[in-house]
Amino acid sequence: MPLLGLLPRRAWAALLSQLLRPPCASCTGAVRCQSQDFDIAGQFDPMIPDAECLKIMCEILSGLQLGDFLIKMAWKDVRHEMVAKKGLAPEVADRIGDYVQCHGGVSLVEQMFQDPRLSQNKQALEGLEDLKLLFEYLTLFGIAEKISFDLSLARGLDYYTGVIYEAVLLQTPTQAGEEPLNVGSVAAGGRYDGLVGMFDPKGHKVPCVGLSIGVERIFYIVEQRMKTKGEKVRTTETQVFVATPQKNFLQERLKLITELWDAGIKAEMLYKNNPKLLTQLHYCESTGIPLVVIIGEQELKEGIIKIRSVASREEVAIKRENLVAEIQKRLSES
Repeated sequence: MPLLGLLPRRAWAALLSQLLRPPCASCTGAVRCQSQDFDIAGQFDPMIPDAECLKIMCEILSGLQLGDFLIKMAWKDVRHEMVAKKGLAPEVADRIGDYVQCHGGVSLVEQMFQDPRLSQNKQALEGLEDLKLLFEYLTLFGIAEKISFDLSLARGLDYYTGVIYEAVLLQTPTQAGEEPLNVGSVAAGGRYDGLVGMFDPKGHKVPCVGLSIGVERIFYIVEQRMKTKGEKVRTTETQVFVATPQKNFLQERLKLITELWDAGIKAEMLYKNNPKLLTQLHYCESTGIPLVVIIGEQELKEGIIKIRSVASREEVAIKRENLVAEIQKRLSES
């Protein structure tokens, strides 16, 4: 499996460690697929956790090399939300449209400060101050150019209470013969300070901000790209499979796999006492495990181990004491 980019430790924590627990029952907003969440709860100074959530989102999407991404949403959907669902008069929504069609960076925030209508609104000024502060932190994090201040974004108007964001792939890198993949948004989130209090009998307010990663959509993009290139889609990182053609050889397999694990080699075996050799080899081929080590009665008597290349089906016998060194050599050359 080709390398898709190594994520920083915190980004892996945000994405992969969440796979250890069941996904949320439903996803809000535009990311309507299996997703995993990262949230920060508690009372903190303004915009610091918000900026870190955006930093984490950028680390994940950049590390996965999915292509350029941007926070974006069409004005038409916002107008429908305001008129049809919120009961605003069409002419009011149209006046709001003068603003929501704007998008840009910190310069747009500065421009909004000069707007006479906004400058007379205390709540609007507070929001602009927060956004200005947010962009200062984003600049320090080195991701300001990845974030577009887009006033058309309107996710969960009844759910979010502050800054909201949504990552949309601008394009998926394509090679000759490939077709662009249009999957919509791949991550989204925002601040929801009032949600936790809704479920607290005493109504205690717990400020929260978080993000949701569309794991299913990301996997789909990566899988389709690999299939187009004719590459095998692996479902495991296992490097070596421990097999036997003999019955009652579980103890020997356990000894062998322990030796590989202790050497830092990713190894596995079937959790059966007497698996058929053909079943074991078929498993390796279907999952893309590159190497198989085989131990049987004859190998045990002679003090050797057979190493089988799954791709070529070639087998060689080596001394048992040289197994780890030989495996590491082969893996480094692959």
